[in-house]
Amino acid sequence: MGRARKRGVITTIHEIGQRINEMGLSLYVDSETATLPDLELEKLNQLQIVKRSLLGEICDLVIVVGGDGSILHAAQALARYRVPVLGVNRGRLGFLTDVNPDEVGVKLQQVLMGDYQLDQRFLLMMEIQEDRKIIHQDMALNDVVLHAGKSVHMIDFQLKIDGLDVYRQHSDGLIVATPTGSTAYALSGGGPIIHPSLDAICLVPMHPHTLSSRPIVVNDKSEIMIRIHKDNRTQPMVSADGKPSIALEQHHRLFIRKHPDKLTLLHPPGFDFYEACRTKLNWNVHAEEFSLDGEEDI
Repeated sequence: MGRARKRGVITTIHEIGQRINEMGLSLYVDSETATLPDLELEKLNQLQIVKRSLLGEICDLVIVVGGDGSILHAAQALARYRVPVLGVNRGRLGFLTDVNPDEVGVKLQQVLMGDYQLDQRFLLMMEIQEDRKIIHQDMALNDVVLHAGKSVHMIDFQLKIDGLDVYRQHSDGLIVATPTGSTAYALSGGGPIIHPSLDAICLVPMHPHTLSSRPIVVNDKSEIMIRIHKDNRTQPMVSADGKPSIALEQHHRLFIRKHPDKLTLLHPPGFDFYEACRTKLNWNVHAEEFSLDGEEDI
């Protein structure tokens, strides 16, 4: 699968296809990817074009070429099948697409020979209810975000966790993130980095009109409920993983909880979450002239 319309994506897809051809394996390309210009799929052998919704049923491994957004897009179609997903980074940060394009041939060879790490990532399910009836449902790998849309007014809303009152808040919104999403939008909002092995959900207020409001980390079994207060003056919106937003009215209830499905990420050998943080977030960056001669690792 390749989502972004970049020349580098096409180049990497060809390289992957050629390596799979050399190993005598069957290659499937989803119908959306097959429409990318200049893809020239006729140059690859043992290739079939299928609907994206079928990939999880017929494939042993799905390779996503693009950025982290491409993985989010793939999660919608693949999570319920538990098929492992390998990400090749053609985006910017690449927390989820951790294979460097320059190493794709070597890394793919290792993976196909059985040398890899599996990584289970849980998802969030959001429901908008009206009179106890579900009127909208969606899933998210990164986050569910309550926001004010195009308005410059703050949202007035109430938050409950497991049926208990937490607070009424005036703010630009609220980010509800998984550990996977803790290094995305929630990080920009001042939220903590949560190791992906933890089963936890993080709630990060967006510019709250108070000095005491801080991110909250709760158990993954928690049920989060948001209700728009009757005094609210703007039109709140809610979005899952950056998909088109849905209006949230005062008589609606927004419920967010852990989704029953998980996304299975596959990493080549040597994957290290902390190393990814160091390189993606520029931890420990220092100029060479400031390093000490003979400096040793502690």
